[in-house]
Amino acid sequence: MFSFDYEIRVRYVETDQMGYVYHGHYATYYEVGRVETFRAFGFPYKELEEQGVMMPIFEQNVRFRQPSRYDDVLTVRSIIEAMPDTRMVVKGEIYQPEGKLINQSLTTLVFVNRHTLKPLRCPAKLAEILTPYF
Repeated sequence: MFSFDYEIRVRYVETDQMGYVYHGHYATYYEVGRVETFRAFGFPYKELEEQGVMMPIFEQNVRFRQPSRYDDVLTVRSIIEAMPDTRMVVKGEIYQPEGKLINQSLTTLVFVNRHTLKPLRCPAKLAEILTPYF
């Protein structure tokens, strides 16, 4: 299993009329968490895309437990529990500063060829990086 935490501060523009983070922004927080996870293990998305590989979202489920507000510093945790093949499943968790779990997600991404959009196996370099964690 591989896990990575990334902190993000809620900006005013991300809140709704009630003062809570608008629900659609959680998908962005999870995306930032995944991108920073790739960067953390030395294989940034940019390098993946330069190799002609894209990772569109196939499915995403989100559970809203508690709201967050402007200026909260949230911890976005990205967890890869299984070795990817043609798909990568990333479990996401978002915590408030005091460690309270406020949001959960399960996102399935698919490796595809940038030009043909046909599915691919997990790139060799990524598999090599992740193998020690499984």
